[in-house]
Amino acid sequence: MNDFSTTPNLDRGRRLAELVEIFVREHVVPFERDPRQGPHGPSDDLVQQMRDMARAERLLTPNVLPDGSHLTHGETALVLRAAGLSPLGPLALNVAAPDEGNMYLLGRVASPAQKDRFLTPLIEGRVRSAFFMTEPAEDNGAGSDPSMMLTTARRDGDFWVIDGRKAFITGADGAGMGIVMARSEQGATMFLVALPDPAIRIERVLDTLDDSMPGGHAIVRIDGLRVPESQILGASGEGFKYAQIRLAPARLTHCMRWLGACIRAQEIATAYAVKRRAFGQLLIEHEGVGFMLAENQIDLKQAELMIDWCAGVLDSGAKGIGESSMTKVAVSEALFRVADRCVQVMGGTGLTGDTIVEKVFREIRAFRVYDGPTEVHKWSLANRIRNNALDRMAR
Repeated sequence: MNDFSTTPNLDRGRRLAELVEIFVREHVVPFERDPRQGPHGPSDDLVQQMRDMARAERLLTPNVLPDGSHLTHGETALVLRAAGLSPLGPLALNVAAPDEGNMYLLGRVASPAQKDRFLTPLIEGRVRSAFFMTEPAEDNGAGSDPSMMLTTARRDGDFWVIDGRKAFITGADGAGMGIVMARSEQGATMFLVALPDPAIRIERVLDTLDDSMPGGHAIVRIDGLRVPESQILGASGEGFKYAQIRLAPARLTHCMRWLGACIRAQEIATAYAVKRRAFGQLLIEHEGVGFMLAENQIDLKQAELMIDWCAGVLDSGAKGIGESSMTKVAVSEALFRVADRCVQVMGGTGLTGDTIVEKVFREIRAFRVYDGPTEVHKWSLANRIRNNALDRMAR
């Protein structure tokens, strides 16, 4: 971690972002062709090699300052956008999901003892983490509607016993710690667990469209997991409240990272269009191609502005639930258009693994589902619009 604690915020974020961009472009991009990557993400030894390099440059976990405080959301937007210039960048710098969101939540809610045991190794990049909330659709468990949670936690003396199944748990395979959400008598409750644990069994790792996250996305069975009272995160029954503390910023940091990826995809597509010739002229001189790249620039700028606006709302101290929903919808849809056009501009080359454009396209498609699909956020926003209108009419 670089110590920019005394640097004015705007300059601090810009300076950090400049260092991160140089590191990603010069040191991380060459690893994009490393064979230690598979359908379930990069291997842990590849991740650790890149993190050792980031640590040597004092850029590991750059969003967390030496005193344990975080950059502002506005500063984080600059840094994570630079990290996202390569799909491997967030992993190398230790700002990838789900670890980045889990660090944020632990920093806000965990006790000092819990921070020492669970947060410190995460910040130092020594372990990966997982967030166990979503449940299998075939069980009719919690997904976009967390109130449908079936996983239970019952008290047994000084311990809690947890049983249930979880699905789409990113990074569960190989994680060193996890946050498990279960339904107790008091309501939804979060528990901190050290991994691996024999009571948490991976049934299978799913084959998914995206492949950028170590460990992939797993279906997990939890059978008689015993967790001491001291490992409840915060207070029993406050799990949904803590989920909102985590999810609003996490939606935004997803946007930040993938904005960087799409900026890079646009660079690659543009370089292709100004070199490739067809029908007697450069591709970019054909309106059909040039206009797609122009539309990409518009979408990228609008995504950037939405991110900056939402970051400002969160930095003001507001919860930003509605703002993060709007931003997640607008940015994920805009970036998918960008990625799609980049593939189209590059034709057959855009469909291959010769560049990262094809990978960015797949990852952005998955991003439209991460942290709630577009339609769920629109439904939530429509409910807010209705409630606000009814409140005004009742006055």
